[in-house]
Amino acid sequence: MSRRYDDGFSTLITLSLLPAVKLYEKDVTPPGVTAGGPIDTTTMRNTAWRTMSPRQLKTLSPISATVAFAFEAQGQILNIVGRNQLITVTFPDNATVTFYGWVEEFTPGAFTEGEQPTATLTIQPSNHNNAGVEVAPDYTGGSGSE
Repeated sequence: MSRRYDDGFSTLITLSLLPAVKLYEKDVTPPGVTAGGPIDTTTMRNTAWRTMSPRQLKTLSPISATVAFAFEAQGQILNIVGRNQLITVTFPDNATVTFYGWVEEFTPGAFTEGEQPTATLTIQPSNHNNAGVEVAPDYTGGSGSE
């Protein structure tokens, strides 16, 4: 049985097109999931309440991360922005979620004396492989136990 997370250290992101890119995660917001909002099923025959139904499809939400980086990473990321690939998020207990998606944004922050330069990395899940076939995210359990 898995243990709850008491500490977010260390959560890592791996890009299949650049597995050795010099990005150093400082914080990671892993993907969430949403039903996409309700479908309004209210009609003029309702008498007191608006009615709703859930959608059939789920949405994997984007990942955001603050990363430190080496200069060379900027050019490497430039070459893969918008390219669909496998993305893996590895959690502190070595559990993973792997899904198809792309780097949507890499935005360096201000370079300030006395502070480590960072960038914001945004990854957009696509949930389909490069042949256009729908692929669900793969959640694999880690090594934690009670």
